[in-house]
Amino acid sequence: MTFKALLSAAVVALACAGSAYAQSADGHKDWPGKGQLFIGTCYQPVDRSPEQIRKDIALMKAAGFTVVRMGDLSWDYFEPADGVFTFGAFDAVMDQMQAAGIKVVLDIPGLPAPLWLHQKYPGVDIVAQNGTTLYPATRYMDDISDPDYQRLAKRLGDALTRHYAHHPALLAIGYDNEIGASFMSYSEPTRQRFIRWLKDRYGGLPALNEAWATQRWSRRISDWDQVRLPYVEGPGPNERNLDLRRFWSDVTIGVLKDLEAVRAKNVPDKPAISNLYDVHTNKGFDYLATYRQYVSYGAFGFYHTEAIPGAFETLLMKGALSTPVWFNEFQAGGFASHGVKDKSRMWAYFGLINGGQAALAWTFNSHLGGEEQDYWGLLEHDGTPSWRLAEWSAMAAEFKKIEGLGFPRQLNPQIAMSYSFESRAASAPNIAGKAVKRYYTTLYIEQKHNAFGPLYQDNLDVAVINIGHEDLSRYKLLVISGEYLMDQAATDAVRRYVSNGGTVVMTAFSDKVNETAQWYDTSLPGRLSDVFGLKTNEFYQRKEPLTGTINGTEFKTSINFYEVLEPSTAKVLARFSNVEGSPPVITMNSFGKGKAIYVATPAQPSVMRPLYRGLYAELGIVPGPKTPDGVFARAVDGRVLYVNTTDQAQDIALDGQKTGMLSGTTWQGNLHLRPFGVDLVH
Repeated sequence: MTFKALLSAAVVALACAGSAYAQSADGHKDWPGKGQLFIGTCYQPVDRSPEQIRKDIALMKAAGFTVVRMGDLSWDYFEPADGVFTFGAFDAVMDQMQAAGIKVVLDIPGLPAPLWLHQKYPGVDIVAQNGTTLYPATRYMDDISDPDYQRLAKRLGDALTRHYAHHPALLAIGYDNEIGASFMSYSEPTRQRFIRWLKDRYGGLPALNEAWATQRWSRRISDWDQVRLPYVEGPGPNERNLDLRRFWSDVTIGVLKDLEAVRAKNVPDKPAISNLYDVHTNKGFDYLATYRQYVSYGAFGFYHTEAIPGAFETLLMKGALSTPVWFNEFQAGGFASHGVKDKSRMWAYFGLINGGQAALAWTFNSHLGGEEQDYWGLLEHDGTPSWRLAEWSAMAAEFKKIEGLGFPRQLNPQIAMSYSFESRAASAPNIAGKAVKRYYTTLYIEQKHNAFGPLYQDNLDVAVINIGHEDLSRYKLLVISGEYLMDQAATDAVRRYVSNGGTVVMTAFSDKVNETAQWYDTSLPGRLSDVFGLKTNEFYQRKEPLTGTINGTEFKTSINFYEVLEPSTAKVLARFSNVEGSPPVITMNSFGKGKAIYVATPAQPSVMRPLYRGLYAELGIVPGPKTPDGVFARAVDGRVLYVNTTDQAQDIALDGQKTGMLSGTTWQGNLHLRPFGVDLVH
């Protein structure tokens, strides 16, 4: 839609807008589900005048938007003083959204806390590692472990959800935007809370001393008051830093469970769809071990520029939920950038491949001030619609056209990939000790992407799960890559899975340390050495690539680390060709009714791709449509959705004559996709 057409439609919409506030529910009790797709935007009415709001909503309606996300980051907009709630301005916005036919995801804005709260309840202030109390100079500088913070955030959530429980525009509730990005604090009350957490976890000092290996270097704890909060950025033994991450994870999950209890009490017919940012390096939290306790739909902010990381995080947020994924924030422009034409549209269709249901542009109006004043939205800084709004309007029309044709897509993955907050924390560069950093030479998340990428490029669906918290029996293949720390629940789950007939692939760096981040005193891999039928204690780093042949395909490594595999009952499937003695690169062990395959290198596409492709037929796994690298496709109700994530035109061979529903083009034997192009072919 052109700018003039949008403006003309907006004028009509303004003339028709109403403002009646419906006090009773509109009868909609079903959560958004199969057959519905949503295009919309994130909107901060606190930034806009009443006249601007009317014009903005008219533009949204004219663009075909069906949903907005509001309320986030605006605590003092609703509660300007302690216990003083003002909903009048937001009531008017909600009424106008309803009149325009736009539904609302209402975020409980528990972060950041307002300045009046910091002033009245200084326990919410962040205290740095050196003991300095910090002014909340940027968002999320709030100690969410503070009881006053938790009480007031829950009170805010209760007031908001009670007030809007029966508003007909209300679609869903969100919790504390990007709660995983909040800061750690080193205050004395926080230290006391940490000590109580340790007492609950370990019971007594003997167990704590054993878990923290305090016999090393005269660090034995003889009194609880000797416990200090470990420094998040060194120095300090790895065991303590891991427990620090666990403590803050449990705090975060506790806040989310409090808000979930509020939603369940006040608006039980509305889902929880929250932008949580569990992978943030500030703190993060153990989402995949707990998400069912506070999540209805997996959701997050999509700001990716590469397909494999973007797909991996999408599927991580989905977990094993049957509900679709929501992109609560979706990049439209960029930081100090107007963005790239067609990329938002391309990524939105990429989201549909991965079970997406909604994309909400960040943000509607470009911000004039504050922390993101150089982040371009759908409107320019002077309030005029940009080409980005026209692109999102076109997306809305296309989504309306294809909803009900198998979208949102229901995923039924036959392959699962492990992901663990604790394992990532134990091996992270800013947490692990120096020796661990020198050993764990490839970032945890890079190994996940490397193991995931070849499967995803073969156009296969993959579940990303915490293997100690899910039913593994539904999967034909389980991939465990670089899982440095594996707890008892995870190793027990793997043992049962393989015994019962499952096939598992594990790569180097896996199962090296126990729950306390201390190395096993047994043969490696830890509790699974017998399952894999080998031990692997030696490891080496080479300067030149490692080479060999896997299932008739030659490989050359880009990560030149390898473990020396010593099979006992395992059979060698492939060997290195340029390492003295030609040690195994891949082994396979029969265990119970299943198979356990071990890869001597960290996960990387050159090794994993030929291994996977040699397993597909045996396991009854059928790859999706063949596509060039960077082009992804899924069959959906007799049609195939193709998405070109590259900046180059791509050609894909087709069987006979096909028609593109999006392009309107008839393709004969070949589909041509322009850079960032998409088409739904039937």
